[in-house]
Amino acid sequence: MAKSTTLYVCQSCGASFSKWAGKCEACGSWNSLVEETAAAVPKGLSGKRGKGVDFVGLDAPIPEAIRRATGIAEFDRVTGGGLVRGSALLVGGDPGIGKSTLLLQVVAALGNVKPALSCAYISGEEAVEQVQLRARRLGLSNAGAQLAAATSLRDIIASLDRSDPPDVVVIDSIQTMYLDSLDSAPGTVAQVRSCAAELIRIAKSRGFVLLLVGHVTKEGQIAGPRVLEHMVDTVLYFEGERGHQFRILRSVKNRFGPANEIGVFEMTDGGLHEVPNPSALFLAERRGNVSGATVFAGMEGTRPVLMEVQALVSPSPMSTPRRAVVGWDSNRLAMVLAVLETRCDLALAGNEVYLNIAGGLKINEPAADCAVAMALVSALSNRPVPEDVIVFGEIGLSGEIRMVAQAEQRLREAGKLGFRRALVPQSPQLRDKGGTGKAARPTAAIEGLQAVEIGHLQDLVDWLYNESRSLSLESPAISSAAAGAGRRS
Repeated sequence: MAKSTTLYVCQSCGASFSKWAGKCEACGSWNSLVEETAAAVPKGLSGKRGKGVDFVGLDAPIPEAIRRATGIAEFDRVTGGGLVRGSALLVGGDPGIGKSTLLLQVVAALGNVKPALSCAYISGEEAVEQVQLRARRLGLSNAGAQLAAATSLRDIIASLDRSDPPDVVVIDSIQTMYLDSLDSAPGTVAQVRSCAAELIRIAKSRGFVLLLVGHVTKEGQIAGPRVLEHMVDTVLYFEGERGHQFRILRSVKNRFGPANEIGVFEMTDGGLHEVPNPSALFLAERRGNVSGATVFAGMEGTRPVLMEVQALVSPSPMSTPRRAVVGWDSNRLAMVLAVLETRCDLALAGNEVYLNIAGGLKINEPAADCAVAMALVSALSNRPVPEDVIVFGEIGLSGEIRMVAQAEQRLREAGKLGFRRALVPQSPQLRDKGGTGKAARPTAAIEGLQAVEIGHLQDLVDWLYNESRSLSLESPAISSAAAGAGRRS
């Protein structure tokens, strides 16, 4: 009989140790080691021979991928056009953000497409009556989905491992499932890894779509072993702030479509509603002629999104001024502040700085550097940025403005929403390798939109100073920066 050993497994990263410790040496988390019993594993394969695997060439004919659209355009955009047969998707998000509501609406939409798909919704956290009440509140009582409340993986596999399984299966959530062959409690690393592996195996063999709901830690990462995200085909994060009605469905991994794509929803009393034009919605409450606010043209996956960047700069009575950031990288803000101080002679060290991305959206791309710098300069000098101006560009440590990807799509989206001017990075005049003398293609012109190219951060400061000279009082900080512009080559 195989001898069992006791291991202490970290619930944050999955690392195992022979002795308990207060701190995990692998990831540094405290009080995360839990005792688990694991059966001894043989060191090598036995004498039994395997059946072998079949190999095919790269040019062999492949069957057409069966992808079914759900009818929810924002969800289909994030998944790459719909759900692929035999795929496994993992949806994570904060408690109460709307994961169960989203998947219940997806299941109901799949039951209304033609031909309709058979769907099974298995809840490990709620009773069947609770799911029915939510469906009734959302007006989805007529959907043809089958509901069940179960946590035993053995019972669930017995219901799904048949010749005619459902087309779509939702497991809410993977942390509540347990395998009775393991001694650990539900939600531990061993249980989550083993249950997910069994569900994915049966989904691949029977050809149904598997949707897994995953809990997240306080850092916002999906709870359980990191290998869980490697096992599935698609990882979706459902983001949003409790104080905002907007919800962002973001794809961080997708084997059947583009990654980093987003879908925007609005949470209402009747459930989640799609937002086909998020730029207009994020800018709906924008007020003009306010210092410290500018519009950034960003890219989320393949979609251009316009959002407002707000900054507030105020004198600080403390020796160490506060820096507060919502929706952006705090390290990136520290870099932009240092470049403004060093390259543009702006006095920001003794001021408190607050930065916010309006609407609850999180920006991860460096193209927002120029928009943040413009908002900071506007807040410091009390000079409003004109309402019809958008800004984007990456800032280098020497103060240069670097090119960003997909500039034409950003400008095109801004032109659709009525913006007339754009501060964009200067096109580099480089010759081709053949020596024909052709310059690099400049930023494409958009009808009705004037592109103002800037090559240095000082040009951004000078442009705002000259633009608002007749509307604002003279600012010592801006005046000194403008005076120093002649020192640049």
